[in-house]
Amino acid sequence: MGKGSALSFTLSPFLFFLLRVTNAWWWPLEKWYWPEGVAREETIPAFVAAFATLGYTPGNTPDLEGGVEKVALYAVAETPAHVARQLPDGRWTSKLGPNIDIEHDRPEDVGGGAYGEVVAILSRKTSAG
Repeated sequence: MGKGSALSFTLSPFLFFLLRVTNAWWWPLEKWYWPEGVAREETIPAFVAAFATLGYTPGNTPDLEGGVEKVALYAVAETPAHVARQLPDGRWTSKLGPNIDIEHDRPEDVGGGAYGEVVAILSRKTSAG
């Protein structure tokens, strides 16, 4: 998918919700916020770098860890398409539309189709951790 793809319009309004960033919609298109110094492109490395500006680093397990907040990045081919965030009880939350928030047991539970497959688990320490 290229710049301005259908996926960007599916994910962009919801990325901020999952990251708990409430003052801007994140997507690497000019009309939305994107962290300074991060390549403004719809690629997995660019999204990993954008998450890094919020303190996320690549992790290797979706399992619940005390004092750690996790997100799962999904992609269709090499284009980011979806993000899920782990809840404090170990389940995951995804936003599937303006008024559609779901919870699921594992990141893979919403994988496939337009959401793509999990390509990265990113984590950061919480303020309690």
